[in-house]
Amino acid sequence: MEYGEHTSYMVLAEGTDVVSSDGVVVGKVTHVLADDAEDVFDGVVIDVDPGPGGKRFVDADQVGQIYERALVLRISAAEADGLPEPTPAPAVMEHHGAEDSEGALRGKLHRAWDRISGNY
Repeated sequence: MEYGEHTSYMVLAEGTDVVSSDGVVVGKVTHVLADDAEDVFDGVVIDVDPGPGGKRFVDADQVGQIYERALVLRISAAEADGLPEPTPAPAVMEHHGAEDSEGALRGKLHRAWDRISGNY
């Protein structure tokens, strides 16, 4: 399959095919999660099923190559089946230090949820 030229996450289009490391189309890009001001790529939200509940989060570390017509993952189709769903960010009433801090992946999942739910 011809994916076109290598490109950047900054121009990755919604609807671009997401391809596993073993060559299986596992979904379509719905959102790119990045902080353009800081030039930080967090990952992407993909749609693995055209029905409800098909959104999954792909961490930037799981992204291999970005092309004009495909996002190629570093994980297999079987591993892609286990990708997490984006989750809503919980309300924080108090903060008591490091023990209340969310991990990096959890923070990315929350940003993904905010992005797809329009809360950004």
